[in-house]
Amino acid sequence: MNKIILTKDEVLRAQKHTKSNRAAARYLGVSYNLYKRYALTFNDNETGKTLFDKHLNRQGKGIKKHLGGYGKSKKFHKHPLEDVLEGRVDVSHYTVDILKTRLIQEGFLIEQCNCCGFEERRVIDYKVPLVLNFKDKNKKNWKRDNLEFLCYNCYFLNVGNIWSDNQLKQMEDYEVNENTFNKDDEPTWDLGNAHIEHLKELGLWDEVEDGDEFIDRG
Repeated sequence: MNKIILTKDEVLRAQKHTKSNRAAARYLGVSYNLYKRYALTFNDNETGKTLFDKHLNRQGKGIKKHLGGYGKSKKFHKHPLEDVLEGRVDVSHYTVDILKTRLIQEGFLIEQCNCCGFEERRVIDYKVPLVLNFKDKNKKNWKRDNLEFLCYNCYFLNVGNIWSDNQLKQMEDYEVNENTFNKDDEPTWDLGNAHIEHLKELGLWDEVEDGDEFIDRG
């Protein structure tokens, strides 16, 4: 068996794209103990700390907690994510947005477009416009090598539409409708059930009924 050797540049690259040491180990595809051994041998040029100590994140700083506050709930972490990705746990136990968040938090996917590398965040809510794409088109196949993040542009160019023609028309051609009080009001967005389900599959539908995120579908 070939011995795995990590360079300082590899450790730094993993830390650049992750928020914790465990996530960095997953990013590199090595065990946590192996990663830790090397990260402790390299020092940060500015602070003098080891790269391991510099990347410690006991408070979870920078890790998203905006999805209904269930990042710490038992239902959120009910099953190891590896079991979901390897098919040992039915994905119906979780919603897509929960799994997307876990993929990022636990270092399985980098929060950037796998096609063009886009990773810019919107200032108002720190979100990156990404869609979870299933390479084989099977949305029940959650194996790691079947998953990737694509920005809206790359998804449109390589996979298909995100928005319906009706929504695009409302974006481009503002029309006052009977549900608005005056011409300065925002237009009402009427989405069909089919399109809502499509947005849910892409992980772009944020509306959650109170308590739904805690429901165990097992």
